[in-house]
Amino acid sequence: MSENQNLLAEQRRALILDEVRRRGGVRVNELTRKLGVSDMTVRRDLDALARQGVLEKVHGGAVPVVEASTHEPGFEAKSGLELTAKEDIARAAAALAGPGTAIALSGGTTTYALAQHLLDVPDLTVVTNSVRVADVFHASQRSAGTRPGAATVVLTGGVRTPSDSLVGPVADQAIGALHFDVLFLGVHGISPEAGLSTPNLAEAETNRRLVQSARRVVVVADHTKWGTVGLSSFASLDQVDTLVTDGGLSGEARAEVSEHMRLVVAGEPEAGTDI
Repeated sequence: MSENQNLLAEQRRALILDEVRRRGGVRVNELTRKLGVSDMTVRRDLDALARQGVLEKVHGGAVPVVEASTHEPGFEAKSGLELTAKEDIARAAAALAGPGTAIALSGGTTTYALAQHLLDVPDLTVVTNSVRVADVFHASQRSAGTRPGAATVVLTGGVRTPSDSLVGPVADQAIGALHFDVLFLGVHGISPEAGLSTPNLAEAETNRRLVQSARRVVVVADHTKWGTVGLSSFASLDQVDTLVTDGGLSGEARAEVSEHMRLVVAGEPEAGTDI
């Protein structure tokens, strides 16, 4: 396929990033053959991924960036990654929010995408420590006006992180006094050994409070989060009821996840089943 028009730049770059992470490095000539595009197109894709900080260009190709466990990308840096996967995950996860329920949304770009799919679920009470998530609901109400069934949104307060989450004692106290039917939780990393983890110590404590206050915990995370470990763990896999992810998750990882929780893969038959 010559200059394959069926592969959008975003899809090509996701494939390139997966290949780099899986193999530990790739060469430009290998990618041109695999993707059926020109050398110049591949180099442009590598430049874009390098600007996002997710890989490092080397002579003739690229290698993965090894991040410290304390590295915390900002919201904007993360928002450009795995866009299609996040949208698919958000759509599948939204089906798990029943009308009239009390839900919590943590910070993160995937929960931000999810918030936009929850606008039409009637009579939700939404508790969030994410400025971005709260803005989605507030912007909808400003543009459409207050309508019957519009969500009631509670923003916890707290100290703002690079990912625009509110954390610290104020957030922890507010969350500790509440109870949610479902928590939709975005994560920095998820692994069998470390469970759910984040590079931010204060955010770990706030996420811990969110998990403790929820009747059900639904993690929304694309496949690249599997195997990633941040500085601080805040929950084990056994504390999670459901993982909503995308089709890029390997068979081995799927088997591991299924030992601990329900697995929903966006776009596959079981996706979108009510809790």
